[in-house]
Amino acid sequence: MPTGHPVDARPPAHTRAILLAFLVTSLWSSSWVLIKIGLDDIPPLTFAGLRYAGAFLCLLPLALRRPHLDRLGRLGPGHWPLLIALGLVMYTVTQGAQFLALDRLPAATVSLLLSFSPAVVALLGTAFLAERTRPAQWAGIGVYLIGAAVFLYPTGFAQHQLAGLAIAALGLLANASAAVLGRAANRTGTPGPLVVTTVSMGAGAAVLLAVGLMTQGLPALPVTGWVIVGWLAVVNTAVAFTMWNLTLRTLSATESSVINNTMLIQVAVLAWVFLGESLELRQVCGLAVASLGVLVVQLCRGRASRIC
Repeated sequence: MPTGHPVDARPPAHTRAILLAFLVTSLWSSSWVLIKIGLDDIPPLTFAGLRYAGAFLCLLPLALRRPHLDRLGRLGPGHWPLLIALGLVMYTVTQGAQFLALDRLPAATVSLLLSFSPAVVALLGTAFLAERTRPAQWAGIGVYLIGAAVFLYPTGFAQHQLAGLAIAALGLLANASAAVLGRAANRTGTPGPLVVTTVSMGAGAAVLLAVGLMTQGLPALPVTGWVIVGWLAVVNTAVAFTMWNLTLRTLSATESSVINNTMLIQVAVLAWVFLGESLELRQVCGLAVASLGVLVVQLCRGRASRIC
């Protein structure tokens, strides 16, 4: 259960925000392994709905305490639609699509499609947030995508996987849109990261769980299934998403998205360690190239950079 201290903190310094963001992505990367295991017993939409509804219930008591309750009461007419939209895009659509895609496609294929998020976010961030993307950052994004392609291809698709590809593509667009909406919701710092997380997650999880129960139902789960759901809800969601919203007060949409996409590398390592999925030399080279792209984007941040 998270405490009130991290969410009450001032926006972290840039280096600290990067480290915190990488910690969050490590937790989210472990989720891919747990999700693949849990999908053996739990339907995807119901699984996703249980995860985020449980996380919302963990955060709600904290959001109803001062000073968060005061911030919640000060939300203006412009905040509520933004937070609800963020919840529907970030949780209902993005996470629902991810669970559905993982149920139909290999994890590597879904990761590849989601790795295109930085380029989409850069376009959306430039258009809607006035966040200038430096030429070298564009190059870094390109290098990252090349590394991702080297790591994942060649990948063949059977006929029955086409629906999964369409779902994953929808998740890509929703993920990029959620990054921009999240930055817009957090950049002023007025609502606070806990309020942003709780309100948006509550709205998105309610719709996601309702759709899951209506279309897929709730099967009898083994103890391991409930343990996985509980861990994902409390640690990998309630705690992790609150910390992520805190980092968004410092990092740009492009930086956050590129750090998020290092999950491609982390998921591959975790799959190798815990699922026995070995890495070929080509895949290791792809990981190295993708990591270089992430480094270029981080070194070229901001107007004060002398490197780019």
